[in-house]
Amino acid sequence: MNPGTTLAPSFSLRPEYEEPRLAALVGRLRDYLDGELAAYEADRGLTRESRLTRADLEPVWRRSRELGFYGIHLPERYGGQSLSHTELAALKEEVAASGRVLGHSVLGDMGGPLRAGDIMRHATEEQLDSHLLPVVRGERACCFSLTETDAGSDVRAMRTTAVRDGDGYRLSGHKVFSSAGPFADFAIVVARMAETEGAFSAFLVDLDSPGCEVREGATPMSGEHIESDIVLHDCRVPAGNLLGKEGEGLRIALGRVTVNRLLHCPTALGATRRALRLTLDRARDRTVAGGRPLGSLQAIQHQLADMATEFYAARAMTYAALASLDRGADVRTEAFMCKLFVAESAFRVLDRAVQIHGKEGLTQGNEIEFLFRKMRMFRVLTGTSEIQRNGIAKSLAALA
Repeated sequence: MNPGTTLAPSFSLRPEYEEPRLAALVGRLRDYLDGELAAYEADRGLTRESRLTRADLEPVWRRSRELGFYGIHLPERYGGQSLSHTELAALKEEVAASGRVLGHSVLGDMGGPLRAGDIMRHATEEQLDSHLLPVVRGERACCFSLTETDAGSDVRAMRTTAVRDGDGYRLSGHKVFSSAGPFADFAIVVARMAETEGAFSAFLVDLDSPGCEVREGATPMSGEHIESDIVLHDCRVPAGNLLGKEGEGLRIALGRVTVNRLLHCPTALGATRRALRLTLDRARDRTVAGGRPLGSLQAIQHQLADMATEFYAARAMTYAALASLDRGADVRTEAFMCKLFVAESAFRVLDRAVQIHGKEGLTQGNEIEFLFRKMRMFRVLTGTSEIQRNGIAKSLAALA
């Protein structure tokens, strides 16, 4: 694929791709999601509210790795295919559009290579061998621990501290919303350096270390049990587990924030695409007075038209920004815009989907009801819509 190529600009609920490698990857991924993985979930009776265990997830990690999907974005030296950001986004969209409960474990979003993210670039050879390459192979899992109760958007307000202790460090603090924490082996923890004002460092913390406690985290409104609190009380971390240099913790943690912000959007787009497909099916199959299909009503047709238009606009701007990123452009402003527009438009689409589904759309266990809650969360997670607007306004001020 040529860097900067914009994918599938035309409207479709099942995009087709001209580039041979990506077309083949998407085809194989769809087959796996709709076939083998769907059967695996059904056999284990898994739902979106299930308390997932390592026994549930490890077979998916291993099988996805065998099929070439787990860590597919990574360089070839790590077993990946060096995907462009645009190609990875297309795969993430397909995973979300499938509606699979364990979709987050196919490419490595939940505790896998995508969760580790850019950390590998900062790791030593020893850290790669002991922690990160086992994650790539599906043998270990990790979580990222940055957020605290009073340190969300303002990460510099964190209170978790690291104190030098001989040839290591002692960490104390309480991290929340550590996604994948319930089944992770280690956490990437960012802490304030107690002896250096304004300095933060990043550490690989093994979760079975003395002084480290993994607690059940708050259950988000999506109902998924994927969060943990990581509580550290004088937890000793060897010096060899320091990522990068002292004082580089925030740079390491936030270094790929623009890329990550953009790459969250395809997942929301996939969920929106799924909702639009389900709503079209509802409009076709549900009858109203006189035996006519629900979709024959002009009021419903107009809502469907608005839903499709918002989805198309959100998808087009996201892939345009990804193409620019792949060309090497600075897309910080575009990333703010995409996160804002995708989050807000996805929520509007799901709100209409609930309305069209009526009572069923209000019922727990209905997929539309679940997707509505997920898209409501996306307006807050990975940076609230207000934070995105602040970033856009700051960029505009610089142009004035």
